Amino acid sequence: MPDRTHIRAACQTDAPSLGRGLVELAEQAAAGTPQSCGATATAVLAEEPSAAADADRTTVATHPDLPPLVSVQMSAWEGPIISALDSGRPEGADDLLHDDRWPRYRARALDAGIRSSAALPFVYDGLTVTVSVYGLRPGPLRKAAQGTTGLLGDLATESMARDRLYRAALVQVDQLDTALRSRPVVDQACGIVMYVLGCDPDQAFDLLRRFSQQTNRKLAELAGTVVRTRGRGLERNLIEFGRSAAPGPGRPASGQDRDLPG
Repeated sequence: MPDRTHIRAACQTDAPSLGRGLVELAEQAAAGTPQSCGATATAVLAEEPSAAADADRTTVATHPDLPPLVSVQMSAWEGPIISALDSGRPEGADDLLHDDRWPRYRARALDAGIRSSAALPFVYDGLTVTVSVYGLRPGPLRKAAQGTTGLLGDLATESMARDRLYRAALVQVDQLDTALRSRPVVDQACGIVMYVLGCDPDQAFDLLRRFSQQTNRKLAELAGTVVRTRGRGLERNLIEFGRSAAPGPGRPASGQDRDLPG
């Protein structure tokens, strides 16, 4: 395995900010643990890591041979990472050649030339992060990693969790802003539908909503078309859709379906 000072971190993630934070954490963990030859950092956006799908997991590594060591632990649900998640404490093996607790992980690690490893778990506000360090020689990596890496892991996990919540809040604000901006157009479109079908406001909005779902168009976009054309060319579609939404024989009318024009 190449010297870690010549290794560029590999990041497999669709969340750039989370990925960058994990990359920095893995690099600092490797640099802060002199006995290690590399490190991985894994984040799970779920309260129960065991129930998380692969798509919910982000893994970075300081060497391309290391991500499979994370994958085999997650797929077999065994290894230092899993033990650390279960216990909430750092877990590891001083010499995998003589440690048979995790058969599948042990076989994969020894095949990659890894003799020792340690995993440290960190949890903050729904974000679970594990940092693992690996050694080419036997040795107590767990104790060596608990100092600087433990402190860095706590700070980095808190920072990444807060950043994730902040970005989620920005998305929600943007969605609310879009909804507020589109509301007047939707109200105008409802007025046109009320005129065309002779229905009440609730029925008009429900019809527009279902029509947007059926045509796979956003409600605001559909409402904009109705307002822009003042309903011209859509009368037939609206009337036909209104009739199809009305209750058929033997089916009781709901509050919204009742009194739709037949």
